Amino acid sequence: MASNFDFLHHRHPTLFKHANQAESLVHSAPRASCFYARFTLEQAIHWLYNHDPYLQLPYDNNLAALIHEQTFKDNLNPPSLFHKVRNIHKTGNIAVHDATPITERDSLFIVQELFHFLYWLCRYYSPDGRTLPALTFDRTLVPQPQTASPDLSLQQLQDLEAQLSQAAEMRRIAEARQQQTEQQLAALQSEIAALKQQNETVPDTHDYNEADTRRYLIDVLLKEAGWNIDQPKWTEYEIHGMPNATGKGSVDYVLWGNDGKPLALIEAKRTTQDPKNGKRQAELYANCLETQFGQRPIIFYSNGYETWIWDDQNYPPRSVQGFLKKTNSNG
Repeated sequence: MASNFDFLHHRHPTLFKHANQAESLVHSAPRASCFYARFTLEQAIHWLYNHDPYLQLPYDNNLAALIHEQTFKDNLNPPSLFHKVRNIHKTGNIAVHDATPITERDSLFIVQELFHFLYWLCRYYSPDGRTLPALTFDRTLVPQPQTASPDLSLQQLQDLEAQLSQAAEMRRIAEARQQQTEQQLAALQSEIAALKQQNETVPDTHDYNEADTRRYLIDVLLKEAGWNIDQPKWTEYEIHGMPNATGKGSVDYVLWGNDGKPLALIEAKRTTQDPKNGKRQAELYANCLETQFGQRPIIFYSNGYETWIWDDQNYPPRSVQGFLKKTNSNG
């Protein structure tokens, strides 16, 4: 059966096996699919650290440390690839360790993010990378289940995570790196640099879907904070009283309290724009929500990579790393 990951088959057969597993579970077991996507990402990142001496080994061997190492981030081009990696890592973690719902929308998107990252890996690190066509993720190739079956539970996924732990592999890579001489490392780095330079002689026309990555990263950060945004009224919420011809507007996200009143709103802007460009529009949305519900929400505006919080009745805006966390006392 054809797969979106067929381009990996002869270049990276092990990655193909794991990516194909993630793809096969998208509709039948979304939580397990996200776990296998994260596991495939981990395998791919280990391959990079094992083969590219430009990448400096971080202070720790866990996946979070590997993807946040500065040389790893600097090596990614386009830069949005780092945020694809973050999406896969964070959603995989939520799937294994958090009861927050994981839907088919999540697994489909995460497998698509994995597709783009692995395409990049082949495009720049394979001897024939410059001849790799500009592939497009084809959702019709994602298998539909023939019969309904339950997804893996959190406990089952945690047991599987322990069983497939890659800590020993990274220790092996670190030990092998230490045993290489400076001359050997320099020769290997020169070889990899020449390969990438050769592949860069042909422009990379692949569409990495940067805008979708940005928007989904906001979703992931909200899920990480404990919010179930896959409910009516939580996204694209229509409001009335806007100063425009129709009097209507659409709030990207509203975080609702237990009392049914808005605790916060989020205005999402394209990554090419400064997130502060959404400040005035978010203020107008807050006015409308306050008029309707008698409670003024906290304002967030974000482009997915930078986020600002604004309690406009009390404090000026300030940059933050995430969003309001869901607690039992909210509302």
